[in-house]
Amino acid sequence: MNRHLRALLGVTAAAVLATTLAAPAHAAGGRPFLFTYTFAGHLKVAGGNFTVGGRVYVSVKHSNGVPAFGKWAVARTHPVTPGGAVYVDTPLASPCSGSRNGYAEAYDAVTRTWSARLPVTVCRRID
Repeated sequence: MNRHLRALLGVTAAAVLATTLAAPAHAAGGRPFLFTYTFAGHLKVAGGNFTVGGRVYVSVKHSNGVPAFGKWAVARTHPVTPGGAVYVDTPLASPCSGSRNGYAEAYDAVTRTWSARLPVTVCRRID
């Protein structure tokens, strides 16, 4: 009887471990969010609360919805940003003068969730 119980517990533990390792970790902090910053003359788009290990599509669009930039990234853990974090370098100049004429947003492919739109100033590309 003991041998059967140990075998059952071993199989159950292995199944739990395999499920935990195979499934992407979800952020506990809620809806994905974005923020921007400038480094080396480029607009950087970053955010958190994405699925760790999951694919995230980060885009910058003009106010009329025309894309200025888009890129897939993989969300990773980060010591400062909660949940799965993405940090994406764009080919857009920053800083530049002008009003907020566009927005950044990101899509978590695992949870099928969009971040809130973040108003940004879309400047010329520096490819």
